[in-house]
Amino acid sequence: MLRLEVRNAETPIERKPEWIKTVAKMGPEYRQLQDLVKGEGLHTVCQEAGCPNIFECWEDREATFLIGGSQCTRRCDFCQIDTGKPADYDRDEPRRVAESVTKMNLRYATVTGVARDDLPDEGAWLHAETVRQIHAQNPGTGVEILATDFSGNPDLLGEVFSSRPEVFAHNVETVPRIFKRIRPAFRYDRSLDVISQARAAGLITKSNLILGMGEERHEVSDALRDLHDAGTDIVTITQYLRPTPRHLPVARWVKPEEFAELNSEAEAIGFLGVLAGPLVRSSYRAGRLWARSMQSKGRDIPPQLAHLADANLGFAQAVS
Repeated sequence: MLRLEVRNAETPIERKPEWIKTVAKMGPEYRQLQDLVKGEGLHTVCQEAGCPNIFECWEDREATFLIGGSQCTRRCDFCQIDTGKPADYDRDEPRRVAESVTKMNLRYATVTGVARDDLPDEGAWLHAETVRQIHAQNPGTGVEILATDFSGNPDLLGEVFSSRPEVFAHNVETVPRIFKRIRPAFRYDRSLDVISQARAAGLITKSNLILGMGEERHEVSDALRDLHDAGTDIVTITQYLRPTPRHLPVARWVKPEEFAELNSEAEAIGFLGVLAGPLVRSSYRAGRLWARSMQSKGRDIPPQLAHLADANLGFAQAVS
């Protein structure tokens, strides 16, 4: 283990407060998807990461896929993805992911990828081609790309932007004061610039803040304003849950009342879409949140994606 991981492991895994819980409601759509995923040997982040929101998202035919392999070339102290030498580049992966989306009959797919600093294009083509393949094979499915920063390179980012995902997401995750300690291979200002570049390309933009990693309350407000000033349309705010003893200990448990306060604050700042809550994740109910943001922006929702604007679709894990 790294020295940092040894130090982290000296603190036992924390007991979660009573308000952090989810109810497993296994509806017919979820059960059908579960059987399909098992039967076809499909892989989603949802089940492999044990996401607490899988029941709700799968019931609404939304799922998240990880591309680029299972090893990341960067290490963030909150992330459970392993750091190491990545697997060989798999150029057929975009087709297979799109095929999985088809088999699962998804309404909205989020695609995220590990950092691939070992590649000349850092995986930009892989991200873009996955979006293109999903759109080509599934014209009624919205696609959100949750991307690394591609070192802020406009040419690499432009390759991803050219695939025209419904949403381009890049997560800042934490506040400037502790950013370098928690995300040493990233830079706060560069992450904001990535979002600005996506906004300039005409894309709906999105980011995420994780609370409970050592930030102070006023710093969260400052980060929200930074994100909005950078051109972020959608923001999600969530509680840090420690994956293993090797990871950063939880600094605080944010109460639902503070999430409600932050939700109102973010809306007042001017974000088009906001979700805040202990179990909200950046890809949680992403399709519904995109549709809400499109409506707020005054943009038309393409007819083939109109189902995502169903007013009856809610957000069980979000506070308001």
